[in-house]
Amino acid sequence: MVPVFGAPPAIRDFIMFGMAYGLLAMSLNLLIGYSGLVSFGHAMFFASGAYAFGLAMQSGKFSIPAAFALAIVFTAALALIVGAICVRLNEIYFAFLTLAFQMLFYNVILGWVSFTGGDQGLMGGIPRPKFLGIDLADRTQLYVFCCVAFIICIAILRQLVTSPFGYTLRLIRDNQERAAFLGVNVPLVKLTCFVISACVAGVGGILLTLFVSGAYPNFGFWTTSGEAIFMILLGGSNVFLGPLVGTVILRLLNDITVTYTSHTELVLGIVILILVLGLRKGPLDLIAERLENRRQAAAQAVRDAADAGAAETRKGGS
Repeated sequence: MVPVFGAPPAIRDFIMFGMAYGLLAMSLNLLIGYSGLVSFGHAMFFASGAYAFGLAMQSGKFSIPAAFALAIVFTAALALIVGAICVRLNEIYFAFLTLAFQMLFYNVILGWVSFTGGDQGLMGGIPRPKFLGIDLADRTQLYVFCCVAFIICIAILRQLVTSPFGYTLRLIRDNQERAAFLGVNVPLVKLTCFVISACVAGVGGILLTLFVSGAYPNFGFWTTSGEAIFMILLGGSNVFLGPLVGTVILRLLNDITVTYTSHTELVLGIVILILVLGLRKGPLDLIAERLENRRQAAAQAVRDAADAGAAETRKGGS
């Protein structure tokens, strides 16, 4: 919220993109990092939120809050259908089936030209009528609105991963058979996680639609899902805010390579390979691991000192 006043437009734009794609990465990490479900099709829900919101607003029949809610409901319904089929599969089968659904959704966007605009996307802009005294046509108010929506989504995700539901997800990730033996309805928990993560990704798509005043097919292309996975790899999957840090890193790398070279994809790919293969983990994962090692070492030193003191006491008593 700091750069609201007096910040250069480029910084504000960077933050807006970061919030939208940050929600995509954070929601995907709810599947990858906490549930052990690697989805190659997560951008489908990013695009579904964007298109549902954009189409609702262009119809002229909905206020912004109503269109926002409608887009989330549509994304949840889509995730419920897709998830009910996918969550019963494991590992590579789950990953590629989600990719297949995403490509189906992407081709529907391209093929239904009269409704979605085809490869041109939703043209003509997204209306932003005032509601509750808020005017999203004003860039500052739009920025504040997106920040509030972003913070709410992050708070919801944080509450989820620290709740009993979050620990159930970790149990399923670590040992699915044990979770089932303990009475956990594994498919239902996975499906619930899948729908929640899809809704958060849909909110990210809505924020991006508001920002760029349109929705475009590349929102739902497989490369967008790939970018979200790169963000998780760059930031780390074991620390809650790791994917958000990865989003910032990837956006910075992208902006720098676009500015200084015409071979953006080549340079960006080499840099990502070096970072991922060199560090093996995200920077926040490394920091958290080192802090945990230091904490354990300090605790062990305290135990050793206590044991030594107890031994001296026994020796003195004898």
